[in-house]
Amino acid sequence: MTTQRHYATGKRKYAIARAWIEPGTTEILVNGRTLEQYFTLLPHRVQVESPLDVTNTLGQFRVKARVCGGGIAGQAGALRHAIAKALVQANPEFRGTLKKDGFLTRDPRVKERKKYGQKGARSRFQYSKR
Repeated sequence: MTTQRHYATGKRKYAIARAWIEPGTTEILVNGRTLEQYFTLLPHRVQVESPLDVTNTLGQFRVKARVCGGGIAGQAGALRHAIAKALVQANPEFRGTLKKDGFLTRDPRVKERKKYGQKGARSRFQYSKR
């Protein structure tokens, strides 16, 4: 008995998520914990489930994921990206819907590096005229 299992990686800021989806009941495991245990804030849980919600497959796939790096918000975005990419592998017809809503595009925004001779990335040291 072989099951169709699909794998994809997603990235956001400095977080990396690896997700495996397979047909089954709705169960999302993140690092061995349930979605509610790992992402305690509701907006993060909604963000993770949004690709399944948009494609009307919320009760059809079982998701197992490993996330590392970054913070909670970045990990939620990375997991959303990974689930969306895995859904496209499972059913290529979902590509148009997910692409239109922006789930397949990697968010390129990352923290800007600190520059030498400055206090931070953009802020300067205080200037005294006299």
